[in-house]
Amino acid sequence: MTPGAQVEAAIGLLADIDKGTAPADDLVAEWFRRHRFAGSSDRAAISGHIYAVLRHRAELDWWIGRTGGGLPADARNRMLAVLVLFEGWRASQVREACDGDRFRPAALNERENALISSLAGREALHPDMPSHVRGNYPEWLDPHLAASLGKDVARETAALNGEASLDLRANLLKVKDRGEARIALKRDGVEAEITALSPLGLRLSERVPLGSIPAFKSGLLEVQDEGSQIAAQMADAKPGMRVVDFCAGAGGKTLALAASMRNKGHLIASDISSRRLERATERLRRAGASIVQRVPLKNARDPWVKKHKASFDRVFVDAPCTGTGTWRRNPDAKWRLTPEDLAELTALQAEILDSAARLVKPGGRLVYATCSLLREEDEEQVEKFLAAHADFTLLPAWRVWRDTIGGKPPDKGAMLRLTPARHGTDGFFVAILERKAVAPDAQPQG
Repeated sequence: MTPGAQVEAAIGLLADIDKGTAPADDLVAEWFRRHRFAGSSDRAAISGHIYAVLRHRAELDWWIGRTGGGLPADARNRMLAVLVLFEGWRASQVREACDGDRFRPAALNERENALISSLAGREALHPDMPSHVRGNYPEWLDPHLAASLGKDVARETAALNGEASLDLRANLLKVKDRGEARIALKRDGVEAEITALSPLGLRLSERVPLGSIPAFKSGLLEVQDEGSQIAAQMADAKPGMRVVDFCAGAGGKTLALAASMRNKGHLIASDISSRRLERATERLRRAGASIVQRVPLKNARDPWVKKHKASFDRVFVDAPCTGTGTWRRNPDAKWRLTPEDLAELTALQAEILDSAARLVKPGGRLVYATCSLLREEDEEQVEKFLAAHADFTLLPAWRVWRDTIGGKPPDKGAMLRLTPARHGTDGFFVAILERKAVAPDAQPQG
């Protein structure tokens, strides 16, 4: 494909992404499946154009509004702006690529020519930009991020605008430690570094086709962000326990819990989407996780919960959330997010926590995790839960870290918050709630 054809493909995909019908990675992957003629260099170029726009959309829109002479901030004009502002194209290169020939973008009109001429050679950041533009997130999130991140807002949102690393978790069902998994990767020609926080994590410096790597195909490793690995380890799921992964999705943390339990005990993977649970089938098989039972639920208060109340040692709730901590991986998600979404999600989280708590036996633990950076979804949810459930108490996260992961925790907070700027992980939140032990003749709430 010519550079112009790559740009035209990216513009078309961005227009589809703007419709909000599906996540960007799904739409891009489907386009590549339908256009087999696009080689690896074409795929890299097209993806690069798309994600540059998604990461810098607020800055691009600001510049288009300032110098575009009334041009709309749409997929085409954002692409023109990103080429000169962030990808280093000269104005003449843009004009050459957009010449209206077959498979290439239409020739630039007068205002588009003026736009790229004005932007070429400029610094992307401008002193007049407000914080949400410099940070590339929706303006309505300003007070929410400020309440959660305080003075670190600019640093953290800048980190969220970068690219995420590719993290792997050594599968202890098939290797004794990550050192063995690292050696196996090296034999396959893949270099990996150890992660700073997770004792099971390996980090790749560049993307590799994992599906063709023997160490991955044989189940020695699983793709899992270091923050997600930490969340699963904080559950302290031990061999022989009865454990529920209440919002299991496609099973990433289920696999981590099974490995922690050494395939001994009873592990339930439940979710309201039977389709997502089915997608976990191949991952479970490859990892050798044989203790997992999948249980589809109608909703958070499915009768199955009442039937099994107070019978589990650990209940892990990776709650549905805004995903603000995953913007490095899913930059398009921020532009789909609305205040109404936040209100609906916090209500759902409270309902899920209240229902899942019924499964915890006296002395057992409820582990609440999100990949959100917002207090409303994190600390405030836990505070409200504790106010309504006197039979639960918050275990200090630093102490649980010491007992499960070992070594010095990142901070001594009662709840754990990991962030990309401070820790190099996705944004993750974890709180550990223990149900108080009761006398033999007492009945637990639920």
